[in-house]
Amino acid sequence: MDVGLFCLMGYRTRGTPTAAIYDDAVAQVKAAEQAGFAIAWFAEHHFSNYCVCPSPLMMVARMAGETSRIRLGSGVVIVPLYHPSRLIAEIGMIDSLTHGRLVLGIGSGYQPFEFERFGQDLAEAPARLLEVMGMMETAFGAETFAHQGAHYSMPTAHIAPRPVRGLPDIYVAGDNPDLHRYAAERDCVVMVTPRHFTPAMLATARARFEAIRAAAGRTPDTLRFGAMRPFCVTDDRAEAMEFLENVRWQIRLSQSLRRREQEMDGGMLVEKTWEGEPSLEEMGSHMLVGDAATVASRMAAEIRAANPCHYLLQAQVANMAPATALRSIAAWQGAVKPLLEREFGPLERIGLPAAAA
Repeated sequence: MDVGLFCLMGYRTRGTPTAAIYDDAVAQVKAAEQAGFAIAWFAEHHFSNYCVCPSPLMMVARMAGETSRIRLGSGVVIVPLYHPSRLIAEIGMIDSLTHGRLVLGIGSGYQPFEFERFGQDLAEAPARLLEVMGMMETAFGAETFAHQGAHYSMPTAHIAPRPVRGLPDIYVAGDNPDLHRYAAERDCVVMVTPRHFTPAMLATARARFEAIRAAAGRTPDTLRFGAMRPFCVTDDRAEAMEFLENVRWQIRLSQSLRRREQEMDGGMLVEKTWEGEPSLEEMGSHMLVGDAATVASRMAAEIRAANPCHYLLQAQVANMAPATALRSIAAWQGAVKPLLEREFGPLERIGLPAAAA
């Protein structure tokens, strides 16, 4: 098991400078590299303050020159919103720019609000994603390729920018069985992103992915499973509650966008509660928020329940001070990881099938 830093890059206060959000993300990724994080992830969303990163690949390109070891991931590219030939070429270019450090996180999207403004049909998104991925495999597997499919066509073409070692590592996010079958057939990591999940909910999600993997003829316990979790290491209860309140705000925006219930005030999403919303106290009882011992204990419970190979830790949320995120990033290496290693031994052995562990 290893950990990554998840950068959503949203803002809660109207007029927050976009440049400052990007600068904070750059500083946090540099800190994550120093703290031994394996991957830095950059989200993709459009048209609101929920996220100001419309292109995770552009962030990867920026960070290629700011870092030397940490891998750089799209978390995730919303594949159906791109023209395939441009996306495939940019992936080849960015993998070369990073000397093979690109991790390609892909998803089909979930926000009707975004798709409508791109003139795309969300219902077609999973099929379009799978068609584009087939085109990418062909394009990087041969000098030239041609394609004629249900949604795209391409005369014989050569994609000049080439990845360093063939297709980058692929992580799949989303809640579509077709995507999960694709992940099973190609041994991709599957990721879940709901921030409010409990250990039991993570275990249920893993079991569902294992069943899909088994149906695809793969051994279920070889599933590679990742989870995105809010992460704040603090001894200050007031700071912890402020972090949780900002996480709840972020979930509220995401839920309204998912359910087509969003309401805009200019460029700002209006905060709304969602059906079944837990209280802050309920959220605070299981999220990775609190002092190092508390966070390590809760992470250990999730590891025992769901055996993840990767965590996407979100240390910067909404209006939290960037310094809080930097302290949490440093605390992973200095305080939380050592506590987990006391219980589990080397973390790289977590997330492997029993025979390999």
